[in-house]
Amino acid sequence: MEHEHHHHHHHDHGQIAGNEGLKKIYIVSIALNLAFVLIEAGVGLWKNSLGLLSDAGHNLSDVFSLLLALIAFHLALTKPTEKFTYGYRKGSVLISLLNAVILLVAVGAILVESVHKLMAPVAVDGSAVAWTAAVGIVINGLTAFLLMKHQKKDINTRGAFLHMAADTLVSVGVVISGIVIYYTGWNFIDPIIGIVIAAVILVGTWDLLSESIRMSIDAVPESIDRAEVLSEINEVEGVKDVHHVHIWPISTTETALTAHVVVSADAEAENVVAEIKHHLRHAGISHATIETEHEGSVCHDHDCC
Repeated sequence: MEHEHHHHHHHDHGQIAGNEGLKKIYIVSIALNLAFVLIEAGVGLWKNSLGLLSDAGHNLSDVFSLLLALIAFHLALTKPTEKFTYGYRKGSVLISLLNAVILLVAVGAILVESVHKLMAPVAVDGSAVAWTAAVGIVINGLTAFLLMKHQKKDINTRGAFLHMAADTLVSVGVVISGIVIYYTGWNFIDPIIGIVIAAVILVGTWDLLSESIRMSIDAVPESIDRAEVLSEINEVEGVKDVHHVHIWPISTTETALTAHVVVSADAEAENVVAEIKHHLRHAGISHATIETEHEGSVCHDHDCC
């Protein structure tokens, strides 16, 4: 039995490598949102508005989310060491999981307080609520716009974008509640908006949580279609079969693959592997290790699996 081992490693230090523009966007977004949180919380306490306070609490979690995403940005670019052969890039996955958990805690806190206020409504200054939330529309909308073109590259950036976009809609809801309270005096609208905010956050967080859990246990990333990857490999000229395929995330921006490929007897293994790597890069897999086997041979050694 004859085997050839071609270990081809293609390192792409994340699609955000060297993107200083994204780093600056994170810093500007953090500063803008932190300033707004302080203003919104102050007005919420002054006017006794649960809608503003709950929105300020969620916006504070967004500040942490942006800060964690910035940390993940740096972790995804770390270099390998003797003890950490992938650097600290996996930390970016753990950060996305932490982000989702923080948001779930925020949802629970908002729901509890909203229900309490719904049972015992208090007077709210609708005009102050509406004007303050209107500022939130500008801040959240601007942040979402800045993150929009980068959100497809990384789960942490996508999570930040989705939350900022949702917050923009939530702020619209708070403005509406402020206007309703101002003209009708229906103070119960305020805690109802708090519950709606919690529901919006929960919906936006669920996908982030589920994907973060999947990535943390080395499942195939959502962005990768395993069946399509296998089809792409099998369509390469000279490939007779592919097996023992493993696909997992190195970080939130990098995906790795190992596979055994059976090559026809008249094909050049090096050329076949190079072509496979080309297809894998277009499929979103940046780090590939391919072991080739000649047609007619079978991998009987359990260790090679």
